Amino acid sequence: MRLVFGVVGIPVTELATSLAAAGIRYIGFRNEQAAGYAAATAGFLTRVPAGLLTVSGPGLVNALAGAAHARANCAPLLLLAGSAHADELGRGGAFQELDQVAAAAPWCKFTARLTTAADAAPVIAAAVKAAVRGRPGAAYVDLPAHVLMGAVDPEVAAAARGGGRGGPRGDAAGAPPPPVDAGDPVDAAALAAAAALLRSARRPLLVIGKGAAYGRAEASLRALVAATRVPFLPTSMGRGVVPDDDGACAGAARGAALAGADVAVVFGARLNWQLHFGDPPRWAPTVKFILVDPEPSPEDAARAAVVLACGAAEGGAALGAALAARGPLPTAWLPWGDGLAAKATAAKAKLEARLTAAHAHPLDYWTAMKCVRAAATAVARAQGSPPVVVSEGANTMDMARLTLGPVTSPRTRVDAGTWGTMGVGPGAAVAAAVVGGGARVFAVEGDSALGFSLAELETMVRYRLPITVVVFNNGGVYGGDRRAPEAIAAAAAGASAAGLPPDPPPTAFAPGARHDLVMAAFGGAGFRAATEGELRAALARATARGAGPALIDVVIDPAAGVESGSVHAFNGPPPKL
Repeated sequence: MRLVFGVVGIPVTELATSLAAAGIRYIGFRNEQAAGYAAATAGFLTRVPAGLLTVSGPGLVNALAGAAHARANCAPLLLLAGSAHADELGRGGAFQELDQVAAAAPWCKFTARLTTAADAAPVIAAAVKAAVRGRPGAAYVDLPAHVLMGAVDPEVAAAARGGGRGGPRGDAAGAPPPPVDAGDPVDAAALAAAAALLRSARRPLLVIGKGAAYGRAEASLRALVAATRVPFLPTSMGRGVVPDDDGACAGAARGAALAGADVAVVFGARLNWQLHFGDPPRWAPTVKFILVDPEPSPEDAARAAVVLACGAAEGGAALGAALAARGPLPTAWLPWGDGLAAKATAAKAKLEARLTAAHAHPLDYWTAMKCVRAAATAVARAQGSPPVVVSEGANTMDMARLTLGPVTSPRTRVDAGTWGTMGVGPGAAVAAAVVGGGARVFAVEGDSALGFSLAELETMVRYRLPITVVVFNNGGVYGGDRRAPEAIAAAAAGASAAGLPPDPPPTAFAPGARHDLVMAAFGGAGFRAATEGELRAALARATARGAGPALIDVVIDPAAGVESGSVHAFNGPPPKL
């Protein structure tokens, strides 16, 4: 571990101060939730568990959001929290007393409480191993005050100092990630069954999830696609493992790919709500799944025809070799792939035409995203590598996924993930900037999503990180007052009868909010854009070589989006009044 995010206070302040002496970089946040999202993102991007350091009691409770996010998104994270002194426990209320091990247990793969300083090395080693083993996730180690303030054996201390000073300077120094336990070697019988099933398919499909991005599977999966030309469908954070602009990418024909596939090989993804649980009508009723997962859930394993219990990189290489060993590949696949390619090409052309024609005033998502895409392309050209783009917010995230492409490199897209966690953006952007070695990061934020972690703008400024925050400001959750007229009338009548004040609607924010001024107040660069020309000019200044943290407040038409973005069907019909 070379990187820790956190919030200091009793009893961990001295520990945070001491991390640099051990060769570990500490990034101080304003809120433990955002620090947790940063740690989870750093784990995803590097495969190295990042630390999340918090105070006791409420600090640990806040941090559990980050641990739960890491668990849901299979990112390694080491949660370290101070806790009450052992001598004070059970006396009717020690300072911030809480059974923290029990509180962390539902969200962590491993939990332990240190009892002496001598326990630290073996317990933390076990926690790190648990965090990266199989399907990655969070691990928790409780640090009681008496242990933190206790004496350490001189030989242990000397060994720790030597290891820190002799190691790399941090994740950004380019240290190779440690080996990840990807499960047992690929089972020969399962591999043979998977190869036979795939060869029998007429409409095969590869699904590439964020687990494949985490597992560094790009070489093996690119080779598999090149050799077989089987169409592939990436998830939002799995994009770039195989480039979007590969002709076999079916991302723009997602509905047809899911509905038509008869055999689907799923690399590093779960059959959860994002893949419609593998159920019809989104999938064909007779589709057969081959899961490549080091630790599949019982539900996914039961749904699969074959399970390869290994990482995506190992599974892709093994499956490619097994297919090649059986002779020429079936030509029956080709019409299916050609048909999906044609649909995808037509969909991409339609999307490009709509973006090209977008010149709305007031600004809409299409016009603004077109400008952001152009800025990201210019940054990629200038720095020689694509920027990491973090996105969150219902409409904002959906439109970023749709328009900010093609994605050609893995681990350059981070969003709200499996849980749809709002508030991840600033922390994720900080993590991406810290591990990115000076490369530009874009945080594309809805104004509602940004509000969860707004204080972390100061963190960006304090560490002088190359982050450009683009806020889609439509004045509310989904965009101002979305209520039907009869709902507005009923709410007004009910409030009046109860003697309540005429409060703003639940989805509305203060009109004319100036996020740019908040960034400027912290010492960063703040811009406001209400037209396409203003936005292009602001993006040019905010992404110029050497530019520090900047925020562009983009004034969007409140009527431009839809409730809940592309998952608005999750909401029930409006009540009948």
